[in-house]
Amino acid sequence: MSAPSRTEPGLRARAELAVRGVGLDPDTGPDTASGAGPERPSGVTDLGSVIPLRRPGGAGPSADGHVLVDGLATTVPIVADSPYRLRDGRLLRREPGGGVTDMGVAVDTVARPAFYDLTTADGVSYEKIARLHGDDVLASTVVQTCVRYGEADRCRFCAIEQSLESGATTAVKTPDQLAEVAEAAVRLDGVRQMVLTTGTSNGRDRGARHLLRCVRAIRERVPGLPIQAQCEPPAPDDLGVLAELAAAGADAIGIHVESLDDDVRRRWMPGKATVGLSQYRAAWDEAVRVFGPNAVSTYLIVGLGEDPDELVAGAAELVAAGVYPFVVPYRPLPGTLAFADGVPAPDPDLLADVTSRVAAVLREAGMRGADQAAGCAACGACSALSAAGG
Repeated sequence: MSAPSRTEPGLRARAELAVRGVGLDPDTGPDTASGAGPERPSGVTDLGSVIPLRRPGGAGPSADGHVLVDGLATTVPIVADSPYRLRDGRLLRREPGGGVTDMGVAVDTVARPAFYDLTTADGVSYEKIARLHGDDVLASTVVQTCVRYGEADRCRFCAIEQSLESGATTAVKTPDQLAEVAEAAVRLDGVRQMVLTTGTSNGRDRGARHLLRCVRAIRERVPGLPIQAQCEPPAPDDLGVLAELAAAGADAIGIHVESLDDDVRRRWMPGKATVGLSQYRAAWDEAVRVFGPNAVSTYLIVGLGEDPDELVAGAAELVAAGVYPFVVPYRPLPGTLAFADGVPAPDPDLLADVTSRVAAVLREAGMRGADQAAGCAACGACSALSAAGG
């Protein structure tokens, strides 16, 4: 593996945080393990006091703490034995010898949004309908069940139905509920974009038509709010639903493949692997035709066993086709099959290397996540690409 081409503190810190997360000491007062460090406020004994905005579990390779690293939205796992701590707006690393190193980046927390305290007209907590991601993105899984969630078919990194089982969300969000919550989130908390994803349905549209009904209702209630929709590739004879999504008011779309290696897909995503890469390419091509270049994205997950050089080469092919490859690390989330098997997160150096090389391809093509109207790449919180100029 080649050395990272960009090793600035921001990129390095993002890669380290994405893999190793942050921990919190159960004590209060001075940092007793190092004998130094600023005093924490009295009574800080739980993670919610240090990282107010959290998302524990759900669909996809998400993390559960939301912070700003050097002003960039960042999600971080909460890991008890992580060497990293947040202190006085800085990211610190505990060294084996007992010292503490300032990582050279500023870390700010994101306040719990005001709209979480409201309920819909039909009596459902807004927080169960949609969540704040980063500091200005509203996100919702509009259908919290997936036809592929049986153990034989399930994506090994996914826990989409765990939050439903815990009572943290509802199975199906209606268009009216989403529109109501979106209006409040924009008005009360300054939300600037919205992401709508869905578990896969049995229909040939893979759930896209419920998405477009939701998009249409939100667009009518909050006309200026940019929206990204996310779904599996529709069946080849139903690709017209992508144009319907755009006509309903979606600004961007995510069609997430996670890996371009068929062996990796069969091991990690046995259900989704039954949808051939040719169907993904056909859907991406149609989506780029409908939404335009750099308005279509897909996840690529580092740490599933794909050769890093092949991953970067595949990302370059996507970029050439107008598709933004959103590079994220595999994160061992509780409730997933991979977590139960003890599969570790990737090495931070590997993540930094792949991220920096894909970012270089994106910069050469003039594609930036920040230039997208809405979506995961526009938010950037789950990836280190934004810290590398991608």
